[in-house]
Amino acid sequence: MAESSRAEMAASFDRAADVYERSRPEYPADAVDWLIPPGAKTALDIGAGTGKLTRALAARGLDVIAVDPSPKMLDQLRSALPDAIVHVGTAEDIPLADASVDVVLAAQAWHWVDQDRALPSVARVLKPGGVLGLIWNIRDESVPWVKRLTDVMHASNGETFLADGPLKHGPFGEIETAEFTWQREFTRDELLDLVRSRSYFITATADERSRILAGVNELLDSDPDLSDSDGWIMPYRTLCFRMRLPTATA
Repeated sequence: MAESSRAEMAASFDRAADVYERSRPEYPADAVDWLIPPGAKTALDIGAGTGKLTRALAARGLDVIAVDPSPKMLDQLRSALPDAIVHVGTAEDIPLADASVDVVLAAQAWHWVDQDRALPSVARVLKPGGVLGLIWNIRDESVPWVKRLTDVMHASNGETFLADGPLKHGPFGEIETAEFTWQREFTRDELLDLVRSRSYFITATADERSRILAGVNELLDSDPDLSDSDGWIMPYRTLCFRMRLPTATA
């Protein structure tokens, strides 16, 4: 994808912050726990959006700072966490002091960054030995109807990034990985909102948006795996990656 197109799609969430907040899933507790290093006290949620991950970090007693390029997304975060420390900013230019946090986390966001610029920026704000953790909720397309849903609404940038890579580590050590599977109930309206929250949909033409929504409705009404129901179960895979900054040596 061209850099200009990626930037336009990344910025599109400012136009759909409310639907993003109500439709996007939280992250499994065991996945969040896996990302946080023992003894961590301060965390930076980069690309925090409406604060889906920020809330989970705060609930674990961490001092959390949230950074996102979208002011409207951060407004949603402030509504959920009125005492949150938030900054408008990006992973490539983090508005924090050197060596100021124990862990930096990016949820559903790292595919938007320029890794060659973001990795040294993250390393700068981390304390020696600190951890960078990345997490994505991905629909489980090994389930046939979920794959058909993706064909209708198009793969997300995150899904394409995870499939094509590469995930770089820059000044960090070996990349560790973990996967967590879970399910989420949804109604028709909730699924349509999830579709409306995606950058591909937000930046599409009005005709294309109508076509996508019609296709999702048709799938729910006619797919033999889905019809004759008022509610469904979405299977998810949550993919996690973590890498540690080397400890300073004397």
